[in-house]
Amino acid sequence: MPTRSHRSRTVLVSTALLLTVAASVSACGNSGGTDEPGSQNGSTPAGGLTAQKLDWSNCPAPDDAQGGGTAPSPLPGGTQWECATMKAPLDWDRPDGDTLDLALVRARTSAKKDDQRIGSLIFNFGGPGGSGVSTLPAFGDTYETLRGRYDLVSFDPRGVGRSSPVTCLDDAQLDDYFQADSTPDDAAERADLTKRTQQFNDACEKNSGTVLPQVATTDAARDMDLMRQVLGDEKLHYMGISYGTELGGVYAHLFPDKVGRAVFDAVVDPAQNAEQGSLGQAKGFQLALDNYAEACTATTEDCPVGSDPDDVKKRIADLLASLDKKPLPADGDRELTQAAALNGIAQSLYSEDFWEYLTQGLEDAYDGDGRILLALSDSMTGRNQDGTYSNLQSANIAINCADDKPRYTEADVREKLPEFRKASPVFGDFLAWGLLSCTDWPVAGAAEHPDVSAEGSAPIVVIGNTGDPATPYEGARQMARALGKDVGVEITYRGQGHGAYDSGNACVRKAVDGYLLNGAVPKSGTVCS
Repeated sequence: MPTRSHRSRTVLVSTALLLTVAASVSACGNSGGTDEPGSQNGSTPAGGLTAQKLDWSNCPAPDDAQGGGTAPSPLPGGTQWECATMKAPLDWDRPDGDTLDLALVRARTSAKKDDQRIGSLIFNFGGPGGSGVSTLPAFGDTYETLRGRYDLVSFDPRGVGRSSPVTCLDDAQLDDYFQADSTPDDAAERADLTKRTQQFNDACEKNSGTVLPQVATTDAARDMDLMRQVLGDEKLHYMGISYGTELGGVYAHLFPDKVGRAVFDAVVDPAQNAEQGSLGQAKGFQLALDNYAEACTATTEDCPVGSDPDDVKKRIADLLASLDKKPLPADGDRELTQAAALNGIAQSLYSEDFWEYLTQGLEDAYDGDGRILLALSDSMTGRNQDGTYSNLQSANIAINCADDKPRYTEADVREKLPEFRKASPVFGDFLAWGLLSCTDWPVAGAAEHPDVSAEGSAPIVVIGNTGDPATPYEGARQMARALGKDVGVEITYRGQGHGAYDSGNACVRKAVDGYLLNGAVPKSGTVCS
């Protein structure tokens, strides 16, 4: 769930970030496909960028913008993660002009024979704003079966991590920004929210003005096609999660004849604009909270955060109301504010595995201790344990605002508040006011919603999770339809959390692995429980 942004796709790599919390307590243009990315009539970008040779070497530790941490450990059998830098045009409309550097990571296939290797499998884990270079190694074991026939590859999209990262506020300013009241109750608080949003946007323009016009999803899709060619692959084999499904859909629209075997998991609804996406997310997070409340009171002899589902949700609402007036002490001189608590609660709903942390965090908060909920909030906002921030949220807002054409006013939000509150008494206000993120943004948005029509593409497996809070289940069907007849292959996973493949569900794994490894297209309409 976004802290200041407005699209369901904002939710990311959150599972990777939640692991950190657990350990510590975790646009859309209408261009047709061409053989050369960002080119006209198949012409090669000047400078011979498709012929560049990548200098792969052992990966360093992730830097602050990527989320910090230690250098990735070897995979089973001793395979080392390797990193490299690829050059891409800064402006795809001027492919012979300035370039930027894109950070890549890979693990070579475990295939023993050349005829067993299919090619590279490129991952995008979502956001937008998540670092693929730090996330893929964190989940390397999850994809070990796929490494049997692919080199596993991911990257920091432009504007993210080590790839010309968008920079806005400094760390101390971000602490204040993410703790501040994001659900204004009166004219003074509304004016303060508008002022903070403007200050954030102005800082982005001041510190990253050169890159802001060049971070749309269409730019990242063209980067992926350049990557395909530099890696030596005839087709792009791809797994996109969350926002990565939107990126994959835009790629398929631009380059349908270059799509190889592709899987979209935790699917963004391509038919929705920013408002519709945020409203859908409000419903999705409320559903996940309802499911959590049901599970806690049904499976725990004495649920410590409520006697029945309604009591659980009432106590959460009462906690949030009290935090609006008086924050709780948390870590050192930091406090748990209402905004941080909302982020922390939402973050814990990304995976059923982390519901126990929500229970503990709520129980502690009711006893006056906000540390666990604040740690969960930090994972949402990209705050590292040393107090530095990744550029997750800065990149997220920059990419969303480059993609989304609508610009909302305070009057727009106030008109829409009743509908958002009906969708979610807990998260509705938060998500409605997040619509102001792109107001007065220095770069115009590209479109109402992405074009993902991909006639002529190879089949793309599209997986929707009925309990997904961040990319609600209905988005998978809309994506399958929008991709076009004989392209979108829909699978339903009846489960909880954000995404399906990483849940470990045997049925989902069998369908995805069968397609990626052997080319066996699953039957559309398959249901996994």
